[in-house]
Amino acid sequence: MPNYIAIDDLRKTIEIPKDGTLSRTIHQDARAKIVLFGLAGGQEMSRHTAASAAIVEILQGQVRFTLDGEEKELSTGSWVFMEANVPHAVYARSDAIFLLTLLQ
Repeated sequence: MPNYIAIDDLRKTIEIPKDGTLSRTIHQDARAKIVLFGLAGGQEMSRHTAASAAIVEILQGQVRFTLDGEEKELSTGSWVFMEANVPHAVYARSDAIFLLTLLQ
């Protein structure tokens, strides 16, 4: 069994639902949990926090990312690092795919 994982194009591994949010854990170990999200345009993930530090990478689309009360307009190629317990929310302005890495 190889000691690596290689995915050619993350965007092809998840479908964006017509109305809603879809998430898929693509890797989890003692150090990190990596989750791929697909959000239909107009969908929102309401304000919440994570118990660990996190990294978000926008792979496709446009989102309004609210971090600790401050709104950021993000699009394909954007990157965010958050310390643990930072309140945040996501609103998909268009169909969007993003990768969440939770650091353990």
